[in-house]
Amino acid sequence: MSMVTENLLLELLVEELPPKALRNLGRAFAAALADSLKAQGLAAADAVVTDYASPRRLAVHVTQVKYQSDEKSSLIKLMPEKVAYSADGQQTAALEKRLGKEGYVFDDGVLNLTKELDDKGVMCVWLKKVDQRVPLEVALQHALGIAIVKLPIPKVMQYQLARDCELPGWSTVSFVRPAHGLIALHGGAVVPVTALGLRAGNSTQGHRFEARVSPVVISHADFYAQALVDDGAVIASFEDRSRVIVHALREEAARLGCRLEVEVPNLTDAEAEEVLLDNALVQEVTGLVERPTLMVCSFDAEFLEVPQECLILTMKANQKYFPLLDAAGKLSNRFLIVSNINPHDPSAVIGGNERVVRPRLADAQFFYNQDRKRTLESRVEGLSKVVYHNQLGTQGDRMHRVCAIARSIATALATNGFQPYANEPEPFVTLVAIAARLAKTDLLTDMVGEFPELQGSMGNYYARHDGLSTVVADAIEDHYKPRFAGDSLPRSDVGLVVALADKLETLVGMFGIGNLPTGDKDPFALRRHALGVIRMLVERDLPLRLVDLLRDANPAFGALITNANAALTDFVFDRLAGSLRDQGYSAQEVDAVLALRPQRLGEVPKRLDAVRAFAALPESPALAAANKRIANILKKADDVDAHVSPGLLQDDAEKALHAAMHSVLPQAQTLFEAGDYATSLQALAVLRAPVDAFFDGVMVNAEQLDVRLNRLGLLKTLHLAMNRVADLSKLAA
Repeated sequence: MSMVTENLLLELLVEELPPKALRNLGRAFAAALADSLKAQGLAAADAVVTDYASPRRLAVHVTQVKYQSDEKSSLIKLMPEKVAYSADGQQTAALEKRLGKEGYVFDDGVLNLTKELDDKGVMCVWLKKVDQRVPLEVALQHALGIAIVKLPIPKVMQYQLARDCELPGWSTVSFVRPAHGLIALHGGAVVPVTALGLRAGNSTQGHRFEARVSPVVISHADFYAQALVDDGAVIASFEDRSRVIVHALREEAARLGCRLEVEVPNLTDAEAEEVLLDNALVQEVTGLVERPTLMVCSFDAEFLEVPQECLILTMKANQKYFPLLDAAGKLSNRFLIVSNINPHDPSAVIGGNERVVRPRLADAQFFYNQDRKRTLESRVEGLSKVVYHNQLGTQGDRMHRVCAIARSIATALATNGFQPYANEPEPFVTLVAIAARLAKTDLLTDMVGEFPELQGSMGNYYARHDGLSTVVADAIEDHYKPRFAGDSLPRSDVGLVVALADKLETLVGMFGIGNLPTGDKDPFALRRHALGVIRMLVERDLPLRLVDLLRDANPAFGALITNANAALTDFVFDRLAGSLRDQGYSAQEVDAVLALRPQRLGEVPKRLDAVRAFAALPESPALAAANKRIANILKKADDVDAHVSPGLLQDDAEKALHAAMHSVLPQAQTLFEAGDYATSLQALAVLRAPVDAFFDGVMVNAEQLDVRLNRLGLLKTLHLAMNRVADLSKLAA
């Protein structure tokens, strides 16, 4: 053989794969196969691995794969020399037994035994073991088996092999889809491996209708992608097809003077392209076509009277079409489709898709017109017929609980002077009560029954149609927010209160019946609800205490639940800690602030910034260490009163510390009460020297009881003052 290495190609030709899973299937198949080859020594750690995935194939290209693995030798420690050999130099039974475990019979002529010191300096007997070279055929067969087994298949199907299959034991196969072909090429040579009842060759099938030749012969591993394009009319790379689709979508939308509904405004071209490449619809369509061709279609303008969310959803979810928005952001009656064929005359394809979408849009129009014949208020009673949870009752029961919790929150805010709608005829608490009562009623509409994703949005439209205020209508839509990480908060204060009440009802109720998330299972999205509560309290800096919110939510459930507020509080603070770390705060900073369990979550960012500024001071490490030392001293003492009697101060160092505290602590307290946490902490920096001097020269546990208690009282006073903003001991190394 003239070359030591060649590039490797492996392809499985299958029936149409599930489009939503295709991208992950392709990546997983390539990674598992390449990793196995690397582990077996056939491919280098830095080998370039290229995955391919189209609706009908999974493939991988790996660079510089060897014909066979290198011979490897390794030293295996057997036992100390004095155990392996007797005094006269003969091997012992212990050595023979140990060699037997390694698969050897002792024979100096065959075995390569050596004596070397181990890492403890003991002379030991070692076995030099040589691993034989593994040919590519064997290694690839093993790697292929692993790649197939590890494939993240959404749903396995079983099928029977053709009767003329020559491979024994392959009458029934379990795989994601029936497989019809296998390519394994090392350079230009076929590697004779088998899988799923197939023997490897060098040919595959191209596009079902547009391939230039059939079969498509791959003469060399490096010619795979280009041969499929030239002869098979297939773009094998998932990423390449995605980019072709995205480029065509953006180019055609611009030509029509529109923009894609899935694009985010105010992004650069490169940023917008990346957003589109990761879009779920683009990913799914990429998994449906092997040769994407873009076409422009339209529907009757009369359907634009229906809320555009309904039309967009039915086009995307049911038909996999790309809606277009005009310059004002309103839905146009034109849309784009990605076809898997490229006919000379596309009119038949365009006409067919336009005929297919019309009844879908007509259904949406019918649902919309029918729903508006009844008010949301008339649907309230129907909520009592919809089961929410077998332990927590119906949606009607839930609605009453949300109303009670929302009213409690609104009253608490109003008591604090929170009255945001001076121009509204209804007072704030009344607006909240109306929105909370109607928030779930659109669940009973035909439109939401057909498209659950529109819950909230349709409630907004129907509330406006019923003549309700914009504030109430927006609150009905927004009470689900934030739906996911990065989602916006409710746009109004009424919506904010109803959203807060809705999430608290879910959290308190589920914790109250012991229905908690475990591992990766969270069927009621309690983690998301907790993060939503945190974001609303923090980002809007609401004057509400977490302990009060949880306490006031419990009575709405009556005897249905047990009080689980302690566990729920821990859960919320765990979520808060994780969120803060994700935002870039250090574990020390987060631990220091949350150790105090601040109940006004809106204060947490200010406390964190104060701790970060304090930690940057040169006095910070010493004060943090002293604070930790004080905490340990106070833990060992009985209940200590934070009181100091100046007459009992004896040592100069404790007198100096008391004088410094008398000067600094009132100022720090005033700043703390004013919410200036950063300056409050920084004011304590001047205490470093007297604190150091105190610990250097004063015996806290003095024999005289009143002196000892006075010194403990001094430390307790200092400890309370230092830890108002955060537990500074957490900053100690």
